[in-house]
Amino acid sequence: MREATNKKVIAIAKNFELQGDLVQVNRWGNGHINDTFILIYQIGKMGRIKIILQKMNKNVFPKPVELMENIMNVTDFLYKKIEDAGGDPLRETLNVIPAKNGEPYYIDEEGEYWRAYTYITDARSFDTPESASDFYESGYLFGKFQSMLSDYPAETLYETIEKFHDTRDRFARFKKAVEEDVMGRVAEVQDEIQFVLEREADACFFMELIDKKEIPIRVTHNDTKLNNIMLDNITRKGVCVVDLDTVMPGLAAYDFGDSIRSGANTAAEDEKNLKKVSCDMKLFKAYTKGFLAGCGADLTEKEIDLLPMGAKIMTFECGMRFLTDYLQGDVYFKTSRLEHNLDRARNQFKLVSDMEDKWETMQEIVAKYK
Repeated sequence: MREATNKKVIAIAKNFELQGDLVQVNRWGNGHINDTFILIYQIGKMGRIKIILQKMNKNVFPKPVELMENIMNVTDFLYKKIEDAGGDPLRETLNVIPAKNGEPYYIDEEGEYWRAYTYITDARSFDTPESASDFYESGYLFGKFQSMLSDYPAETLYETIEKFHDTRDRFARFKKAVEEDVMGRVAEVQDEIQFVLEREADACFFMELIDKKEIPIRVTHNDTKLNNIMLDNITRKGVCVVDLDTVMPGLAAYDFGDSIRSGANTAAEDEKNLKKVSCDMKLFKAYTKGFLAGCGADLTEKEIDLLPMGAKIMTFECGMRFLTDYLQGDVYFKTSRLEHNLDRARNQFKLVSDMEDKWETMQEIVAKYK
């Protein structure tokens, strides 16, 4: 996908319902999927406003029209909920700015899809929690997101990435990658392969519960990293959940688990020194407390009891995906060194092992706050 230039961005912006004079264009954020810009407009003597403009990645999201339909339906639903509760829907949910043709996206001459959002003022995101309080706010906001959408018909949403958290399917793809060994790397990663194979039951765990209809399908975010929430600059309280590209039917345990996987790790996701990798129980406790407070009474008892399993399986799934990509020649995740995906996989597997060692503690923390 070709990167857009500022000249191109200026031309694209003219196709959206934007007012004022465009005075500044800059690249924005450190995301790896979409091409994101921040645009600053001068509206006479009213001052300046900021707009987010994004080129959507069709390689990752091959059905952008369905994706934007999901986002519009969910954000319209949230807008009304927030407004009825006396909140500020212009700040507490994403607001899509339509194109001049009335659609929530614009298609350029190269067939690329663009969208625009109002910028959320006086708030920022963080890649890692600077305190347990930050992680609590993350948990509370993602829990509140679950609660506000608890009566939204999840079955009406499209799957923006097919089988995204189907760990059973991920396991089958992993085994195929091992069998094919297209890069000749299988021999060097036997320990990692065995780690995955020994946890086949874990890979099937949630899908079997879904098959038996023992846990409800909900509207889930499915990418609950800390940097997908905005914290107020002054109060440091959670303001808004962002990046709704993967909002689709899923399980509450998925959202809880991915947050723990990404936010409670004591090391960076690609840290090679595995002695630094562990699941921080202080952060686990803070997030659990916040998540359950945000969810209120909207989760079933079984869903709550399965939250530690969500943390373990989302971490296991991610590690398995990294290892699969390594075996296939690093075709999905961006890498900056030869064994980058292998390092990531080992990191996640160490985190899984640490969770297994702390299993009783994790269960006790969840039981305390449910």
